[in-house]
Amino acid sequence: MKLIKLGAIIITSIIVFLIGIAYLLPNEYGVTRSIMIKASPEKIFPYLVTPKEWTKWSVWNQRDPNMLMTYNGIPSGQGASWTWQSKSQGNGSMTFTQIAENVSIKYELQFEGMGKASIGTLMLENKGEMTELTWTMTGNSQGNFMMKLFAPFMNQMVGPDFEAGLTSLKTLLEKSN
Repeated sequence: MKLIKLGAIIITSIIVFLIGIAYLLPNEYGVTRSIMIKASPEKIFPYLVTPKEWTKWSVWNQRDPNMLMTYNGIPSGQGASWTWQSKSQGNGSMTFTQIAENVSIKYELQFEGMGKASIGTLMLENKGEMTELTWTMTGNSQGNFMMKLFAPFMNQMVGPDFEAGLTSLKTLLEKSN
């Protein structure tokens, strides 16, 4: 009986300790990756601003070719949106919220069960024969305990996916040059 009581005290202490640490973790998270592409912003932009084009370069679509995609509203530009269902990549939605032609795209990304939406930005900067494409995502885990535990690791978890997607887009664009 003493062993069971001691085990319960230890487990409870560990849980309280982990909850305490979680509350000390930051609520904000961010991920940023960039790549240089030998193409003009005008050539890159259509692949970013049209949801159906994401299937050609997004790492998430490549991981799950059976992902069920539903496109909503307009096919391209501000207000274009889509939802997806995937056993391996999760269910979610994305909507383009601000567009600056050949310069930037801002979007809202929502995953089921992950609390508040994340905000993403794709920025294009002309550098002569090259374009620097920077992909950023920021969010806030406040109000979602599980997301708060993941927030400090979002850069390590999502960053490689951004890198793979950007590399895939670069390959797609540069081979068609």
